[in-house]
Formats: sequence, C-alpha cells, structure tokens
Amino acid sequence: MTVQGTCHGDFAEVRAEFEANFAHRGEEGAGVHVTVDGETVVDLWGGDAGGRPWREDTLTHVWSCTKGATALCAHVLASRGDLDLDAPVTRYWPEFGGATTLVRDLLAHRAGLAALREPAAPGLLRDWAATTAALAAQEPFWEPGTRHGYHALTFGHLVGEVVRRVSGLGLAEFFEKEVSGPLALDFWLRLPEDLEPLVAPTLPPPPGSPVSSLYRRAVAEPGSVQALLLTNDGGYAASSNTREARAAEYGSVGGMANARGLAQMYRPLALGGGYNGVRLVDEAQVASMSAVESAGFDEVLLVPTRFSAGFMKSAGNGHLPPADRGVVLAEDAFGHSGMGGSLGFASPAARMSFGYVMTRMGPGVGVNERGQSLVDAVYRALGHRLAPGGPWFR
Repeated sequence: MTVQGTCHGDFAEVRAEFEANFAHRGEEGAGVHVTVDGETVVDLWGGDAGGRPWREDTLTHVWSCTKGATALCAHVLASRGDLDLDAPVTRYWPEFGGATTLVRDLLAHRAGLAALREPAAPGLLRDWAATTAALAAQEPFWEPGTRHGYHALTFGHLVGEVVRRVSGLGLAEFFEKEVSGPLALDFWLRLPEDLEPLVAPTLPPPPGSPVSSLYRRAVAEPGSVQALLLTNDGGYAASSNTREARAAEYGSVGGMANARGLAQMYRPLALGGGYNGVRLVDEAQVASMSAVESAGFDEVLLVPTRFSAGFMKSAGNGHLPPADRGVVLAEDAFGHSGMGGSLGFASPAARMSFGYVMTRMGPGVGVNERGQSLVDAVYRALGHRLAPGGPWFR
C-alpha cells in the first residue's frame, strides 16, 4: 500500500504513524490533513476506497464529526448577534416543550432528549419536520440543565432546528451558504448526487472488537436510553451506506467529507475565527466554543466526558477500557470525533487544525489508536508534551 500526498519535513512522524496504521493497526483506507498558521503541513491519503484506490478527493461518512459543523452554524449566528445561547429555546422555537431549556443546553448535551422515546417509523430521521416535532413534544429523560448525556442522534435536529428558525434556512443550506461554500470545503451535510462516485463506504469494526459501556448497557437493559439510541433510529444505521441516507439531512451524523474538509473547516477557528478573507466568528466566539460547558459522568455514554457548547473537549479516560476512551488533545482544543474514529478539531493556541477520516471503523464511540497516534505525532511535532493522562501542553 502506497501513501500519497505531501508532508512537511517537520511532521515526518505523522507520515510514519499514518503508514504504521496501515501496516500494523488495521487501516484499510484513510486520509489525514493538518494545517498550522493557515498553511497545509500534512495532506496524506492511501489505501482502499471500496474496491478502488483512495484518491485525493475521496469522500466518506464522518458520522458525529457532523456535530461540529452543526454547532459551528449556531455559533456563526451567535457571533452575529442573531442567536443568544443563553436564551430559552422557546424564544426561537415556540412549540418546544422544555420551557426552561436554554439553547446552550442543546449544544452542551444537557437537554435530556438523548433519544426518541416513541417508536420511530422507518425513515423518520429523514423527515425533519416530524422528528423535530417529536422531540419538541417529548418528555426529557432528566431535568434539562441539571445533567449531561450525549445526544448522539438528536443533537442535529435540536440545534439545527434553532438554526433554521433563526436564519430561515435549512441546516444544510445554511452550512453551504455560510461555511462550506465560502471556504470551498469538501464537506456536505447533504451530498449532491454527482459526487456519489467519490464515496468510500463505511466498513464495520472487525469481529470481536471491544464494545463500549453504552453498548453493554443497551444489551443488558432493552428499555434504557442507550437501547433506544441504538435501536430506535428509524433504520438509519442500517441504511447509512445508501444514496438515500447521504441525500438526507442528518445534522448529528450524516456528514460526508474527507480529511481536508474537516481540517479546513476548523482552520479559521484555529486562527481566531477567520481565514483568507472569510470570517466565520469573532475571537470572543472562538473562546466560547473552547470553554467547557459540561463535564463529568455522561448519562448516555456512561463514562466521564467533557463538552463545550457543541464540541468535544479532551477527555482521555486512559484508565478505562479502549472502547470507552475519549480523545487526548490540548486543553484549548475543541472539535468532534465520529463513530469509528474520524476526527476534526482546532487547537487555537497552536494555530493548528486537524482532520482524519477512514473507512474501517474502530472500536468504541470515539477515536481509537489510529487517530490518536496521528494527533500525538502532530502535537509532538509542535513541541508539545503530554501530561500524565493528558492533556497535551507546551
């Protein structure tokens, strides 16, 4: 297998780890992209993309990395003064049933709407109006604002509906108009049909891979929020590799991108909010995007997690089994992983952005050793050191 692309000499270890992923860690097709001070320092790809070679423009499903794009849309509106994150959701979405729920609660996974309670008809998540109406009417699993738990499939509809109510545009349309279009990103929340030939399908984890606490609880307690999350999705997971799914709008998990698209979405955020004449947010909003909002035991993932307003923060959990571990970043960094191991984030103090995507999913619900090895190599190249248990620091 030949790795293609470019890599600055200072980041040679990133290339070495990327090659080691293929040689020793079960990688089949993947890409990694890194920018520093706005300049690309790593742009590598290789392996198999569904029976053909992975190319520079290959796209794949990035699962919950999509949440970073959705959260960014909300922060664009907040930076402009059009959206108050500390306002009740009902200010913008009057039909929403949680009168005390704040917009910030939606972003920080505190809304208590981590899964659909009522049986989801086949294809329900593709019906934006029906799904948002169901969530607006649903009784929360806990009192909003008091605890946090990962809203794996509902985050995009909740935050995306606020974006729609405020902007008058659907989530995918807003993202394309205000973010991906101006930045010329290889990142789509609804994939155009003519780009289907570029897609590398997602492959499940190898048989016998470790499973997370979420999966174990779902099996042991069929009525739990974890079981509802995994089984009451209207058939989304089973259909995720289809054109039908890629054409729909899933603001939690439906994004299609490559490593370049992920890293270049976060590039302006690593530089204070703007890049090359495109300003997404102001510097104060970047600080808000980095600040921890929720931390501690996660009611859904059943392990400690940390979130800012819409983004994952460093939470290594190195003492836990591999499938329950989070990603180890610098403390200022914020971004999002995707199921199976994809990852995108900004590290503003280092003026660095990062993207990694792959076809063969790894164990757990976050990153695994393939992605973390690349992150670690980037931070080492930047002169950072790793604190015991994380985070990276300089």
